[in-house]
Amino acid sequence: MRTGTGGCAVTPSEPPVAAPVRPQLLRPREGVQPTTSTELFFDLVFIFTITQLSHYLIAHLDWRGAGRTALLLALVWFVWVYTTWVTNWLQPDQGPVRTMLIGVTLGSLLLSAAIPEAFGSTGLLFAVVYVTVQVGRTLFSLWAVQGSPWLVAGFRQSLPWIAGTSLLMLLGGLVGGAAREAVWAAVIVIDVVGLSIGYPLPRRGRSRPERWMVEGGHLAERCAAFVLIALGESILVTGSTLTSHVDLVTSGAFLLAFGGSVALWWVYFARSASAATEVIAHAGERTGALSRVAFNYLHPVIVAGVVVTSAADERLLREPGAPATTVDVLLTLGGPALFLAGHAAYKALLWRTLPISRLTAVVVLLALMPVSVVLGAPVAVCAAVALAVTVAVILTDRFRVRAAAARQRS
Repeated sequence: MRTGTGGCAVTPSEPPVAAPVRPQLLRPREGVQPTTSTELFFDLVFIFTITQLSHYLIAHLDWRGAGRTALLLALVWFVWVYTTWVTNWLQPDQGPVRTMLIGVTLGSLLLSAAIPEAFGSTGLLFAVVYVTVQVGRTLFSLWAVQGSPWLVAGFRQSLPWIAGTSLLMLLGGLVGGAAREAVWAAVIVIDVVGLSIGYPLPRRGRSRPERWMVEGGHLAERCAAFVLIALGESILVTGSTLTSHVDLVTSGAFLLAFGGSVALWWVYFARSASAATEVIAHAGERTGALSRVAFNYLHPVIVAGVVVTSAADERLLREPGAPATTVDVLLTLGGPALFLAGHAAYKALLWRTLPISRLTAVVVLLALMPVSVVLGAPVAVCAAVALAVTVAVILTDRFRVRAAAARQRS
């Protein structure tokens, strides 16, 4: 029973509580759940994935290449983030769940290997692996959560939508050219819209986020780990590029690229990551809705910023003194701008405040793009400007925290 408006007793429409058939497979709901070694092993594949995406962008530096990279990143992100949601509910170190995760890890590796020719000869392979992982993981989850009404209802609600987008993925793998791009873009749109409106089905209604039984702190830590993976890959790309030609100029460019990676790390991890974990972990009924937007929608924007920055760093190390082309400027200034825009939206969502420093930095970086192209500024100068703007965000955050602490003491 619960009390409705005016104090009237209302009989809930929810099904009765049932005992889980396989309770050992479910994660306990006690505080922030730790990331297990099985989850970390799963993450290792995505170092390769981010490398593949960066190299794909570097090899296709035009608007179509950028759009295709974005499509591939979104599809890969769906594989990772939905697996992470599953491990939020299931115990990764239990045998059946671990086996499923190893299977998804293998599928993710094949998916990553197919990225370079995903819009060519390996498109069907990419689609088949994607469908196998998405559908197979959902069917396994339905089996694992039997007896837990809300979890069963959630997976049953999403399965028809996943099956529908899977058919589209396969169709995209069978066609070629612009048709494949359009069909796979439709998959992304349908997935985003479906999750946003709760995967509605005839006679079943919608899946409401407040009933998802989410442990938000775990999801926040897992997404922070993915950002760390992406930043690590960025350093790997710059390091491997440096080894091909080591001299004083290239070493200076490497330090500049490394400083940019450190600055992005600092913006995300210095205070925001741990604070965000606390906010989401204690959001109550808002946890499901917050997690949906923060992790499914906003974090891939942050990761995209790292991928673009990684491509910019590769260009920086190859020709640091060359006049920046439009492409160079878009990569060098656009990567940090994309990262900061995604992080600004993340902070605004969690704290319901306007992150002025990040938004200002994004505006400054965008405004400097045409100026840099017109002046023909060297690539290294553009990278230094991007670093300076990001460092300004860090310093602004520090001053704000100190000012708040001083007000509290007084």
